[in-house]
Amino acid sequence: MRRRGFLGAAAGAGALALAGCEAPPPPIEGGFTGVDVARGHAMRDGALRSQAPATVKRTRVVIAGGGVAGLAAARALRLAGVDDFTLLELEDTAGGNARGGMVNGIACPLGAHYLPVPGDDAREVQDLLEELGLRRRVAGRWEYDERNLCHSPQERLFFQGEWQDGLLPVHGVSDATLAQYRKFAQRIDALQHAAHFAIPTLKVAVTPELLALDAIAFSRWLDSEGFSDAQLRWYLDYCCRDDYGAGIEHVSAWAGIHYFASRHGFHAPGDPSGGANDLNPEPNPENSGVLTWPEGNGWLTKQLAMPLGDRLRTGQVVTRIAERRTGVEVDAWDAATKSLVRWQAERCIVALPVFIAARVVENPPEVLKHAAAQVRYAPWLVANVHLRGPLADRIGAAPSWDNVVYGTRGLGYVDARHQTLDPTPRGTVLSWYRPLGPSSYDTVDGRKLLLERPWTGWRDDLFAELSVPHPDLASLATRIEITRYGHAMSIPRPGLLAEIGSQRTAPDDAPRDSVVAGRLSFAHADWSGYSIFEEAFTRGHVAGSSLA
Repeated sequence: MRRRGFLGAAAGAGALALAGCEAPPPPIEGGFTGVDVARGHAMRDGALRSQAPATVKRTRVVIAGGGVAGLAAARALRLAGVDDFTLLELEDTAGGNARGGMVNGIACPLGAHYLPVPGDDAREVQDLLEELGLRRRVAGRWEYDERNLCHSPQERLFFQGEWQDGLLPVHGVSDATLAQYRKFAQRIDALQHAAHFAIPTLKVAVTPELLALDAIAFSRWLDSEGFSDAQLRWYLDYCCRDDYGAGIEHVSAWAGIHYFASRHGFHAPGDPSGGANDLNPEPNPENSGVLTWPEGNGWLTKQLAMPLGDRLRTGQVVTRIAERRTGVEVDAWDAATKSLVRWQAERCIVALPVFIAARVVENPPEVLKHAAAQVRYAPWLVANVHLRGPLADRIGAAPSWDNVVYGTRGLGYVDARHQTLDPTPRGTVLSWYRPLGPSSYDTVDGRKLLLERPWTGWRDDLFAELSVPHPDLASLATRIEITRYGHAMSIPRPGLLAEIGSQRTAPDDAPRDSVVAGRLSFAHADWSGYSIFEEAFTRGHVAGSSLA
């Protein structure tokens, strides 16, 4: 897609017809970083499977995949006193879609950039945060370290030519729009009381009520409920693209409702009860909160990886996982030595996306083949742009951590310096997020576009979108580094909950089992049907705990 096509497609939203994009941006440095596409495709295509192993090594447990689930599994083993394990990670750093990086000396996220304060259902995540010193009990109540909670102002939206607080359009909207906001809030509240929505989904029984919502698209459910307002539907579409990588026409009603009902609901403007979503500029801190760092969730994955030492092996392309009568064999091509290493172990935790697991597991079990056939993925792009100085700003709400432009393909940007305690204006890094999954904005093959389009094309898209509120953006940019994820997250499409719901267990106080087939335990957010930190971490923790 060329720049002219992008501009034309977005013009209907009234977003890109400003003079700031008349001249091409000045030459700046940039390129792709963070993901070794060739390694991933070698795993996918089996190009390295024909090699004979140069070395055979032994360990008790092999963890294949060093994303959040794999790191959580390693932590669970370590805390249980199991030190004889090895974690094999494809990239040069662990963390999967939750890694951090540096651009011109400034830390920034390469993927997921925040963690909502977890509810009581996510006790495993709560325990991690306590271990890391992010929360402690004071006078009988839990308190979170304010240095790591997102500083105020948290969110703003560029809407109708100015910045407003929060991400739900409120300035200048009609009384009919406000009435729909209130009606939607009431409907979500009713559904919260009628069905059990929780994070992580591993702890939720799949009920007929949830399956009925899972069976239809979110857009269809909104139609049936009379939610036709354009501003409300834009906001809900934004939320789905943000968490699921796809729009309201392509995710299930269960997923669209789960976005709100699993946390703190939906609160219409003026609701005094507070809320943990994008509607209240100053929500009640007891009801909400977001933990974030300059490098995003890369801070968390770095803490998880740090204690592993040489048990974490990066640059490892897992090519084969085979179950044997007395154990498992895991073959991995070492990018540093350019040789194949065979690991022999008692058990293997397969913390890989299910489509990869189905390719590398020899004679994959039916549960894995079925899951791989059902899950579809959203491609994703994160562009980190370094600025030599602060941007000029438009009227309205003050610069925030999360800054979104209404009616655009991207999801806006976060400011890497927002958490700093130094108020001196200076250069920073803006992290711009662009989902390429199916939506009303993107109908092209996003994965193919990621592979074939030069980085300068994404640079032009970024400037076209963000120059609307910031006409001086291109003149201040010095470098852009772009991270591409061809299979960034699983899409909770209609029917997916029904297809993989059998892998969830009813909530109780007994230990929960991970997805197990013989000597293989499967742990990845894919088994929950969508990708967030809490889902991946809990799946990995359960898998690791079950082997301890």
